[in-house]
Amino acid sequence: MTRPARLAVGVVSAGRVGSVLGAALARAGHTVTAAVGVSDASVKRAERLLPGVPLRPPDEVTRDADLVLLALPDDALAPMVHGMAGAGAFRAGQIVVHTSGAHGVAVLDPAAEAGALPLALHPVMTFTGASEDLQRLASCSVGVTASTDDEAAFNVGEALTMEMGAEPVRIPEAARPLYHAALAHGANHLTTLVADCVELLSEGGVAEPERLLGPLLSAALDNVLRHGDRALTGPVARGDTGTVGTHLDVLGDRAPDVRSTYTALAHRTVARASRAGLLGVADAAEITNLLDDGRETQ
Repeated sequence: MTRPARLAVGVVSAGRVGSVLGAALARAGHTVTAAVGVSDASVKRAERLLPGVPLRPPDEVTRDADLVLLALPDDALAPMVHGMAGAGAFRAGQIVVHTSGAHGVAVLDPAAEAGALPLALHPVMTFTGASEDLQRLASCSVGVTASTDDEAAFNVGEALTMEMGAEPVRIPEAARPLYHAALAHGANHLTTLVADCVELLSEGGVAEPERLLGPLLSAALDNVLRHGDRALTGPVARGDTGTVGTHLDVLGDRAPDVRSTYTALAHRTVARASRAGLLGVADAAEITNLLDDGRETQ
């Protein structure tokens, strides 16, 4: 795969993602020439991860950059791109990269119209903005999206990804919304689910619930990634209606908000366990009726 020439990189902005990816590109031999840093946290992060890099307004950051890295929130990306294009911030020959998982390259059309090469490089990991994130890049994938049938652009995106130490995975433009929804559903909702579990155990008087949950949840995650629906276990997948009923009762009394989540996920578990042949038709119907009756009484 062709190795990109050494590039002058402008980072917009030095948030958790931008500062880490800027540091990763610098580690690969590129030069971060300037960055945007407005908040106190961004300024301190830039000082730590991008030492010596001047902080400037966006138009000045892009002016001397061969590669413009737009590490912005999803909803802020399009307005920023349009504003920067209107100010003449992009030029022919530049590589303009954004890191949003929710967007493909269409959001960069104003930059492409100026002659820039648009790329979407979305690291599939969570960022703390700490130096440890640089090591974590080595074990993560990056969703790479380029203009359809532009093999050269895909090659550039894949080469940059590999230089940062990550593994490139091509994501078609049309698949980008579903791709991001799947990742958010898994990662974000897993965090919510685990936090709920910790809270329930704490309220039940269990000391250090994280130690209790760690091995269980780690094994569950490993099993489902290896075996899919065949990894399902527990009272719903076994058809233990009495146990499920007890769960609904205690959650209704102690944690009604969690009960609604339990019910929704139990319905999905019934469907997946049935499809995998783990749950018979009669047991599936009995569990489903119990869940439906419980939902009606909430």
